[in-house]
Amino acid sequence: MDTNNKIVLLFYKDFEKDSMFKNDRYLKRIIRPIYHTFSKRPKVSGFYIWYQLLIKALRQQGYEVRINDHKFAKSNPKHPVGLVGYPHLLNDWILPNPALLGPSLFDHPKNYPDLFNDSRNKLYIVTCDWMKRMFDPYYGSRCVQWYAGMDTDLWNDTKAYPKSTDVLIYDKIRWNRNVYIESLIAPITKTLEDRNLSYQIIQYGHYDHNTYKKLLTQSRSLIFLCEHETQGMAYQEAMASNVPILAWENGFWLDPNRERFSSNPVPASSVPYFSSECGERFKDSTDFQETFDVFWSQLNNYQPRRFVQRELSLEGSANLYMKYYSQIAGM
Repeated sequence: MDTNNKIVLLFYKDFEKDSMFKNDRYLKRIIRPIYHTFSKRPKVSGFYIWYQLLIKALRQQGYEVRINDHKFAKSNPKHPVGLVGYPHLLNDWILPNPALLGPSLFDHPKNYPDLFNDSRNKLYIVTCDWMKRMFDPYYGSRCVQWYAGMDTDLWNDTKAYPKSTDVLIYDKIRWNRNVYIESLIAPITKTLEDRNLSYQIIQYGHYDHNTYKKLLTQSRSLIFLCEHETQGMAYQEAMASNVPILAWENGFWLDPNRERFSSNPVPASSVPYFSSECGERFKDSTDFQETFDVFWSQLNNYQPRRFVQRELSLEGSANLYMKYYSQIAGM
């Protein structure tokens, strides 16, 4: 890195497309803020949350983060740049700087198998073990793992708060929902009802930040239902709030697009950052009752916030990113 070794150049371009008529994406820029004022849906993408957390982590560690500063990058062609977000960011990319790519960008390395034929591209970031195993055969040592740090000041410890809900069910089931509503969610709610436990269900895409935060303060535990996660900010926000997790872990990447890339099952995780101090995992409805009873009997012994503070800190996230960012300057 050059003498400006505290300057970090990050580039992000949000995803926009026309949906109803040509150029309506420009109209959406005007309408979107008004819609978000009244909507309970999430206002930003998961990619953008990663991007925001990275900026916060770096600035807390004293780095000067410059956003989309094409002028400085062009004037300092040996200074590294970080490219975060959607793959269209690479379209017509002309800056000569050595680039650290990711997180996000591609679902599978076959989306861009020739990524490193461009000598400017030095390293590619993934955010969990199972994704690294998927990318390694294609990108090899150029593929590195990083995590977005959790803001434990924003997501504070709620363990001592008055609790009105025994179990908060977080429903992020994206595919074959009708099947899983019957085969997974219904048996879960029946088990809770049989045990006279109160519960609420929150569905991904149908709540806002404040609603989720409030529900976590009121809940003794969280059942997390998602096919797989590349990091899983929602369940980690719960862990940062010291809410124990019981996670559905089916064990495989279930994205319908997977068949475009591989005919073989791809191992994956719904809780890629997790340990026994955070809670428990179950595979399907057949082992849910037994696992839940273990989970509920040990509820007061779990310390998920401690795991987050140790393994998912903002400081650690910044240091890990800067390790790679500094590395590419000499590649």
